[in-house]
Amino acid sequence: MPAFVLGIESSCDDTSAAVLMDNTMLSNVIANQQVHKDFGGVVPELASRAHQQNIIPVIDKALKNANVSKTALSAVAFTRGPGLLGSLLVGTSFAKAFALGLNIPLIEVNHLKAHILAHFVLQPGKEKLLPKFPFLCLTVSGGHTQIVMVKGFNDMQVIGHTIDDAAGEAFDKSAKILGLEYPGGPLIDKFAKEGNPNAFAFAKTNIPDLNFSFSGLKTSILYFLRDKLKTDPEFIKNNIPDLCASIQAAIVNTLMIKLKLASKQTGIKEVAIAGGVSANSGLRSAISNMQTEAGWTVHIPEFQFTTDNAAMIAVAGYYKFLEGDFADQSATPYSRGGI
Repeated sequence: MPAFVLGIESSCDDTSAAVLMDNTMLSNVIANQQVHKDFGGVVPELASRAHQQNIIPVIDKALKNANVSKTALSAVAFTRGPGLLGSLLVGTSFAKAFALGLNIPLIEVNHLKAHILAHFVLQPGKEKLLPKFPFLCLTVSGGHTQIVMVKGFNDMQVIGHTIDDAAGEAFDKSAKILGLEYPGGPLIDKFAKEGNPNAFAFAKTNIPDLNFSFSGLKTSILYFLRDKLKTDPEFIKNNIPDLCASIQAAIVNTLMIKLKLASKQTGIKEVAIAGGVSANSGLRSAISNMQTEAGWTVHIPEFQFTTDNAAMIAVAGYYKFLEGDFADQSATPYSRGGI
Protein backbone atom coordinates (compact mmCIF):
# COMPACT_ATOMS: atom_id res chain seq x y z
CA MET A 1 0.00 0.00 0.00
CA PRO A 2 1.27 3.51 -0.74
CA ALA A 3 1.96 5.88 2.11
CA PHE A 4 0.27 9.29 2.09
CA VAL A 5 2.34 11.81 4.03
CA LEU A 6 1.23 15.33 4.92
CA GLY A 7 4.15 17.72 5.26
CA ILE A 8 3.98 20.98 7.22
CA GLU A 9 6.64 23.71 6.91
CA SER A 10 6.64 26.84 9.10
CA SER A 11 10.29 27.55 9.89
CA CYS A 12 10.34 31.18 8.76
CA ASP A 13 7.76 33.34 6.97
CA ASP A 14 6.21 30.87 4.50
CA THR A 15 3.36 28.62 5.60
CA SER A 16 3.36 25.50 3.45
CA ALA A 17 1.63 22.14 3.32
CA ALA A 18 2.12 19.29 0.87
CA VAL A 19 0.78 15.79 0.34
CA LEU A 20 2.98 13.04 -1.09
CA MET A 21 2.10 9.52 -2.14
CA ASP A 22 5.33 7.79 -1.18
CA ASN A 23 7.86 10.20 -2.73
CA THR A 24 5.51 11.51 -5.46
CA MET A 25 4.12 14.99 -4.92
CA LEU A 26 0.35 15.33 -5.18
CA SER A 27 0.17 18.92 -3.89
CA ASN A 28 2.43 21.65 -2.56
CA VAL A 29 0.76 24.82 -1.29
CA ILE A 30 2.67 27.87 -0.05
CA ALA A 31 1.29 31.04 1.56
CA ASN A 32 3.80 33.90 1.43
CA GLN A 33 3.88 36.81 3.87
CA GLN A 34 4.27 40.23 2.23
CA VAL A 35 4.19 42.27 5.44
CA HIS A 36 7.94 41.86 6.06
CA LYS A 37 8.88 43.82 2.94
CA ASP A 38 8.06 47.06 4.73
CA PHE A 39 10.58 46.25 7.47
CA GLY A 40 13.51 45.12 5.29
CA GLY A 41 13.52 41.65 6.82
CA VAL A 42 11.41 39.03 8.56
CA VAL A 43 9.80 40.19 11.81
CA PRO A 44 9.44 37.03 13.98
CA GLU A 45 6.32 38.14 15.86
CA LEU A 46 4.49 39.07 12.67
CA ALA A 47 5.59 35.82 11.04
CA SER A 48 4.19 33.63 13.81
CA ARG A 49 0.85 35.51 13.80
CA ALA A 50 0.56 35.05 10.03
CA HIS A 51 1.27 31.32 10.38
CA GLN A 52 -1.65 31.06 12.81
CA GLN A 53 -3.93 32.65 10.21
CA ASN A 54 -2.61 30.62 7.27
CA ILE A 55 -1.99 27.12 8.53
CA ILE A 56 -5.54 25.71 8.47
CA PRO A 57 -6.48 27.12 5.03
CA VAL A 58 -3.14 25.99 3.57
CA ILE A 59 -3.46 22.43 4.87
CA ASP A 60 -7.08 22.25 3.75
CA LYS A 61 -6.08 23.37 0.25
CA ALA A 62 -3.19 20.90 0.10
CA LEU A 63 -5.51 18.00 0.93
CA LYS A 64 -8.11 19.15 -1.60
CA ASN A 65 -5.52 19.69 -4.35
CA ALA A 66 -4.15 16.21 -3.72
CA ASN A 67 -7.67 14.74 -3.62
CA VAL A 68 -6.71 12.94 -0.43
CA SER A 69 -8.94 12.75 2.64
CA LYS A 70 -7.33 13.39 6.01
CA THR A 71 -8.47 9.92 7.08
CA ALA A 72 -6.34 8.44 4.27
CA LEU A 73 -3.14 9.98 5.62
CA SER A 74 -0.44 7.62 6.82
CA ALA A 75 1.61 10.17 8.78
CA VAL A 76 2.17 13.87 9.49
CA ALA A 77 5.67 15.27 9.02
CA PHE A 78 6.60 18.70 10.35
CA THR A 79 9.61 20.98 10.54
CA ARG A 80 10.97 20.82 14.07
CA GLY A 81 13.94 23.14 13.38
CA PRO A 82 16.07 25.06 12.92
CA GLY A 83 14.15 28.27 12.32
CA LEU A 84 12.21 31.02 14.07
CA LEU A 85 10.91 29.57 17.32
CA GLY A 86 7.52 31.29 17.22
CA SER A 87 6.90 30.18 13.64
CA LEU A 88 8.00 26.62 14.40
CA LEU A 89 5.69 26.45 17.41
CA VAL A 90 2.67 27.05 15.17
CA GLY A 91 3.54 24.21 12.78
CA THR A 92 4.66 21.86 15.55
CA SER A 93 1.54 22.38 17.64
CA PHE A 94 -0.78 21.86 14.70
CA ALA A 95 1.07 18.76 13.52
CA LYS A 96 0.99 17.18 16.97
CA ALA A 97 -2.73 17.84 17.40
CA PHE A 98 -3.56 16.67 13.87
CA ALA A 99 -1.61 13.43 14.21
CA LEU A 100 -3.08 12.78 17.65
CA GLY A 101 -6.61 13.37 16.41
CA LEU A 102 -6.13 11.01 13.47
CA ASN A 103 -4.13 8.49 15.51
CA ILE A 104 -1.35 8.37 12.92
CA PRO A 105 2.44 8.65 13.30
CA LEU A 106 4.09 12.01 13.88
CA ILE A 107 7.45 12.60 12.17
CA GLU A 108 9.86 15.40 13.02
CA VAL A 109 12.04 16.72 10.20
CA ASN A 110 15.26 18.71 10.20
CA HIS A 111 14.80 21.69 7.88
CA LEU A 112 18.32 21.50 6.43
CA LYS A 113 18.10 17.77 5.69
CA ALA A 114 14.76 18.40 4.00
CA HIS A 115 16.31 20.91 1.59
CA ILE A 116 18.75 18.21 0.49
CA LEU A 117 16.10 15.51 0.21
CA ALA A 118 13.96 17.78 -1.98
CA HIS A 119 16.01 16.27 -4.82
CA PHE A 120 14.07 13.03 -4.30
CA VAL A 121 10.59 14.52 -4.76
CA LEU A 122 9.00 13.04 -7.88
CA GLN A 123 6.19 14.64 -9.87
CA PRO A 124 3.55 12.76 -11.87
CA GLY A 125 4.46 12.56 -15.55
CA LYS A 126 7.95 14.01 -15.08
CA GLU A 127 11.17 12.02 -15.39
CA LYS A 128 13.96 12.94 -13.02
CA LEU A 129 17.57 11.90 -12.47
CA LEU A 130 17.91 11.20 -8.75
CA PRO A 131 21.22 11.67 -6.91
CA LYS A 132 23.18 8.51 -6.15
CA PHE A 133 24.73 7.93 -2.74
CA PRO A 134 27.17 9.16 -1.68
CA PHE A 135 26.85 12.68 -3.06
CA LEU A 136 27.91 16.15 -2.00
CA CYS A 137 25.32 18.86 -1.46
CA LEU A 138 26.06 22.55 -1.14
CA THR A 139 23.22 23.85 1.02
CA VAL A 140 23.00 27.63 0.73
CA SER A 141 20.35 29.93 2.16
CA GLY A 142 19.90 33.12 4.14
CA GLY A 143 20.69 31.34 7.38
CA HIS A 144 23.00 28.48 6.44
CA THR A 145 25.90 27.62 4.15
CA GLN A 146 27.16 24.04 4.37
CA ILE A 147 28.81 21.33 2.32
CA VAL A 148 27.20 18.04 3.26
CA MET A 149 28.32 14.52 2.44
CA VAL A 150 25.09 12.58 1.92
CA LYS A 151 25.58 8.85 2.45
CA GLY A 152 21.90 7.94 2.78
CA PHE A 153 18.45 9.40 3.30
CA ASN A 154 19.10 9.69 7.02
CA ASP A 155 22.90 9.57 7.00
CA MET A 156 24.47 12.99 6.41
CA GLN A 157 27.72 14.61 7.54
CA VAL A 158 28.61 18.31 7.40
CA ILE A 159 32.18 18.61 6.08
CA GLY A 160 32.25 22.39 5.62
CA HIS A 161 30.27 25.36 6.94
CA THR A 162 30.32 29.12 7.25
CA ILE A 163 32.04 30.50 10.33
CA ASP A 164 30.08 33.76 10.21
CA ASP A 165 27.54 35.01 7.64
CA ALA A 166 25.66 32.68 5.30
CA ALA A 167 25.84 33.20 1.54
CA GLY A 168 22.20 34.30 1.37
CA GLU A 169 22.82 36.79 4.15
CA ALA A 170 25.80 38.17 2.20
CA PHE A 171 23.54 38.68 -0.83
CA ASP A 172 20.80 40.39 1.18
CA LYS A 173 23.14 42.62 3.20
CA SER A 174 25.03 43.64 0.07
CA ALA A 175 21.71 44.49 -1.56
CA LYS A 176 20.78 46.63 1.46
CA ILE A 177 24.08 48.51 1.15
CA LEU A 178 23.20 49.14 -2.51
CA GLY A 179 19.79 50.48 -1.48
CA LEU A 180 17.83 47.63 -3.08
CA GLU A 181 14.51 46.44 -1.68
CA TYR A 182 14.12 43.33 0.50
CA PRO A 183 14.63 40.53 -0.34
CA GLY A 184 17.70 41.79 -2.15
CA GLY A 185 19.30 38.53 -3.28
CA PRO A 186 16.99 38.01 -6.27
CA LEU A 187 17.45 41.66 -7.30
CA ILE A 188 21.23 41.30 -7.31
CA ASP A 189 20.78 38.25 -9.54
CA LYS A 190 18.48 40.21 -11.85
CA PHE A 191 20.83 43.18 -12.28
CA ALA A 192 23.93 40.94 -12.46
CA LYS A 193 22.69 39.53 -15.77
CA GLU A 194 23.22 42.96 -17.31
CA GLY A 195 26.62 43.67 -15.72
CA ASN A 196 30.31 42.78 -15.93
CA PRO A 197 31.37 40.36 -13.17
CA ASN A 198 34.97 41.55 -13.48
CA ALA A 199 34.18 45.26 -13.19
CA PHE A 200 35.10 45.49 -9.49
CA ALA A 201 37.22 43.32 -7.19
CA PHE A 202 36.32 42.74 -3.56
CA ALA A 203 38.43 41.18 -0.82
CA LYS A 204 37.60 37.57 0.01
CA THR A 205 38.56 35.86 3.26
CA ASN A 206 40.75 32.78 2.83
CA ILE A 207 39.50 30.23 5.36
CA PRO A 208 41.35 26.89 5.60
CA ASP A 209 39.85 23.53 4.69
CA LEU A 210 36.20 23.47 3.56
CA ASN A 211 34.78 26.25 5.72
CA PHE A 212 33.46 29.59 4.45
CA SER A 213 33.51 33.21 5.58
CA PHE A 214 31.50 36.04 4.04
CA SER A 215 31.84 38.79 6.65
CA GLY A 216 35.09 40.05 5.11
CA LEU A 217 33.48 40.31 1.70
CA LYS A 218 30.58 42.29 3.11
CA THR A 219 32.99 44.69 4.85
CA SER A 220 35.04 45.06 1.66
CA ILE A 221 31.92 46.04 -0.29
CA LEU A 222 30.88 48.54 2.40
CA TYR A 223 34.28 50.30 2.48
CA PHE A 224 34.62 50.25 -1.30
CA LEU A 225 31.28 51.98 -1.77
CA ARG A 226 31.97 54.44 1.05
CA ASP A 227 35.15 55.60 -0.67
CA LYS A 228 33.54 55.78 -4.13
CA LEU A 229 30.55 57.78 -2.87
CA LYS A 230 32.85 60.44 -1.42
CA THR A 231 33.94 61.45 -4.91
CA ASP A 232 30.80 60.44 -6.83
CA PRO A 233 27.47 60.52 -4.96
CA GLU A 234 25.82 58.84 -7.97
CA PHE A 235 28.32 55.97 -8.12
CA ILE A 236 25.91 53.23 -7.00
CA LYS A 237 23.08 54.47 -9.19
CA ASN A 238 25.34 54.63 -12.26
CA ASN A 239 26.97 51.23 -11.70
CA ILE A 240 24.22 48.96 -10.34
CA PRO A 241 24.56 46.18 -12.99
CA ASP A 242 28.36 45.97 -12.68
CA LEU A 243 28.24 46.16 -8.88
CA CYS A 244 25.66 43.38 -8.69
CA ALA A 245 27.54 41.21 -11.18
CA SER A 246 30.81 41.69 -9.28
CA ILE A 247 29.23 40.96 -5.89
CA GLN A 248 27.49 37.86 -7.23
CA ALA A 249 30.70 36.61 -8.84
CA ALA A 250 32.62 37.06 -5.56
CA ILE A 251 30.05 35.05 -3.57
CA VAL A 252 29.64 32.31 -6.19
CA ASN A 253 33.41 31.97 -6.67
CA THR A 254 33.86 31.54 -2.92
CA LEU A 255 31.23 28.80 -2.87
CA MET A 256 32.64 27.01 -5.90
CA ILE A 257 36.26 27.03 -4.67
CA LYS A 258 35.23 25.11 -1.56
CA LEU A 259 32.86 22.78 -3.43
CA LYS A 260 35.58 21.88 -5.93
CA LEU A 261 37.97 21.24 -3.05
CA ALA A 262 35.39 19.01 -1.33
CA SER A 263 34.96 16.97 -4.50
CA LYS A 264 38.74 16.62 -4.85
CA GLN A 265 39.24 15.58 -1.23
CA THR A 266 36.40 13.04 -1.17
CA GLY A 267 36.62 11.83 -4.75
CA ILE A 268 32.86 12.33 -5.07
CA LYS A 269 31.66 13.75 -8.39
CA GLU A 270 27.93 13.40 -7.72
CA VAL A 271 27.13 16.95 -6.63
CA ALA A 272 23.92 18.84 -5.78
CA ILE A 273 22.91 22.28 -4.59
CA ALA A 274 19.95 23.11 -2.35
CA GLY A 275 18.39 26.00 -0.43
CA GLY A 276 17.24 29.47 -1.38
CA VAL A 277 20.51 30.57 -2.98
CA SER A 278 20.40 27.53 -5.28
CA ALA A 279 17.93 29.63 -7.30
CA ASN A 280 20.73 32.08 -8.14
CA SER A 281 21.52 31.98 -11.84
CA GLY A 282 25.24 32.56 -11.29
CA LEU A 283 25.54 29.57 -8.98
CA ARG A 284 23.39 27.37 -11.22
CA SER A 285 25.57 28.25 -14.21
CA ALA A 286 28.83 27.71 -12.32
CA ILE A 287 27.90 24.25 -11.08
CA SER A 288 26.45 23.27 -14.46
CA ASN A 289 29.82 24.09 -16.06
CA MET A 290 31.45 21.49 -13.81
CA GLN A 291 29.73 18.73 -15.75
CA THR A 292 32.12 19.28 -18.67
CA GLU A 293 34.98 20.84 -16.71
CA ALA A 294 35.35 18.09 -14.11
CA GLY A 295 32.95 15.32 -15.12
CA TRP A 296 30.52 15.98 -12.28
CA THR A 297 26.98 14.62 -12.30
CA VAL A 298 25.09 17.74 -11.23
CA HIS A 299 21.68 17.99 -9.57
CA ILE A 300 19.97 21.41 -9.58
CA PRO A 301 16.53 21.74 -7.94
CA GLU A 302 13.50 23.17 -9.68
CA PHE A 303 12.80 26.71 -8.54
CA GLN A 304 9.74 25.61 -6.55
CA PHE A 305 11.99 23.44 -4.38
CA THR A 306 14.68 26.06 -3.71
CA THR A 307 12.62 28.12 -1.28
CA ASP A 308 11.02 26.77 1.90
CA ASN A 309 8.27 24.33 0.96
CA ALA A 310 6.41 21.42 2.52
CA ALA A 311 7.10 18.92 -0.25
CA MET A 312 10.67 18.63 0.99
CA ILE A 313 9.37 18.11 4.55
CA ALA A 314 6.98 15.40 3.38
CA VAL A 315 9.62 13.51 1.39
CA ALA A 316 12.05 13.64 4.31
CA GLY A 317 9.20 12.38 6.49
CA TYR A 318 8.46 9.58 4.03
CA TYR A 319 11.97 8.15 4.29
CA LYS A 320 11.78 8.29 8.09
CA PHE A 321 8.34 6.66 7.88
CA LEU A 322 9.88 3.70 6.05
CA GLU A 323 12.29 3.24 8.97
CA GLY A 324 9.59 3.67 11.61
CA ASP A 325 11.39 6.72 12.98
CA PHE A 326 8.51 8.52 14.69
CA ALA A 327 8.26 11.39 17.17
CA ASP A 328 5.99 11.58 20.19
CA GLN A 329 3.83 14.30 21.69
CA SER A 330 6.73 15.62 23.76
CA ALA A 331 8.52 16.93 20.66
CA THR A 332 9.36 20.63 20.89
CA PRO A 333 10.86 22.89 18.22
CA TYR A 334 14.43 24.17 18.27
CA SER A 335 15.65 27.43 16.76
CA ARG A 336 19.31 26.59 16.23
CA GLY A 337 21.23 23.53 15.14
CA GLY A 338 22.73 21.80 12.16
CA ILE A 339 22.18 18.54 10.36
